[in-house]
Amino acid sequence: MKKLIFWVGLFFLASTLQAQKNEFPKERQDAVKGVLKKYTEMGIPGLALTVYTEETGFWSHAEGLSNIENGIALTNDHLFYLQSVSKTYMAVVILQLYEEGKLDLDDLLTKYLDQNWLTDKKGVDKITLRMLLNHTSGLPEYNYDPILVSKILHEPQKVLSVEDLLSHIKGKPMDFEPGSKYSYRNTNYEVLSLVADKITGDHITYMEKHIFKRLGLSSTFYLSKDNIDQELNIADAYWDVLLESIPVNISKLQRVNVSSMKGDDGIVTSTKDAVLFLKGLISGELLRPTTLASMQEFVLNEAGDKRYGLGIQYYDLDVTYALGHSGGGMGAGCVLLYLPELNAIVFMATNFNTMMESPIRKKAENLQLDILKALFM
Repeated sequence: MKKLIFWVGLFFLASTLQAQKNEFPKERQDAVKGVLKKYTEMGIPGLALTVYTEETGFWSHAEGLSNIENGIALTNDHLFYLQSVSKTYMAVVILQLYEEGKLDLDDLLTKYLDQNWLTDKKGVDKITLRMLLNHTSGLPEYNYDPILVSKILHEPQKVLSVEDLLSHIKGKPMDFEPGSKYSYRNTNYEVLSLVADKITGDHITYMEKHIFKRLGLSSTFYLSKDNIDQELNIADAYWDVLLESIPVNISKLQRVNVSSMKGDDGIVTSTKDAVLFLKGLISGELLRPTTLASMQEFVLNEAGDKRYGLGIQYYDLDVTYALGHSGGGMGAGCVLLYLPELNAIVFMATNFNTMMESPIRKKAENLQLDILKALFM
């Protein structure tokens, strides 16, 4: 994420919020609406967000279309793909199991799993659960395998299992010595879902009970082969497949692909439910204060910058900082952020490709920056 500027904006925000309690400032609402409209006019089908502060409560807005073909407007009642933001939910499950005494974060991975796609790697016996959580395990990326990518594109309506996906790291060497460096890998959280399954019997059921129901997230669902055909109010997904600035509806491919992934993906939610999740997490409704603090023990990248804790990313916004996670996919994308110095939480989502390059995506490269400036500057 690009850095924000204008220090004066922070002070303006604070004074404005104090003057208008319980209502997000009208001038900010208008600024955000203008930004979202600007980018939907550039070709992005739809954009939506919810922002929360202690002073103003919740404010939500959506622009554009959920379904282009039928001219269906996008609303904040639609569900959006969390993509990799799901990793934060998976991390919370592991940390809840830790608090229950059912695992230790420094347990070796081999204590729980012995699949041949895992144990064929030199050094795998040194990987701990903590290393999976903060992406220092050294495991290779499963979705880099061209055979898997080809399988997904040739069988776009086939839901794969976690074992199917992870079998594509079989025979591939470790990327590096476990614990020696940080490198973001989706594989880590797919593996964590299997660890949670081993302990709970079904990590999805556990998550639904201990996160969704506990926080009252009635518009949050974990997709799987069991509900692939269920009627859910999910925004349609679009991708500029031919790079001609024409969004193509890939909703079936998007939903099946997300239904295949567990731990690193798999969840759909409303914009407000996403904010309610992060609000519940930071307020201590899901984890003890000491465990929540451990989530913020960030590993550094090669440049020495804070990057990743236990399921959350660190964002240096220059004038302030944020904690949260982003997620990208073939037909969707989002970011969920907590800005501690502003006591604010924001979730931004789109139903357009944020993973592959395209003319529309290139025009929208400043989107997140512009929204944050409109909200808080």
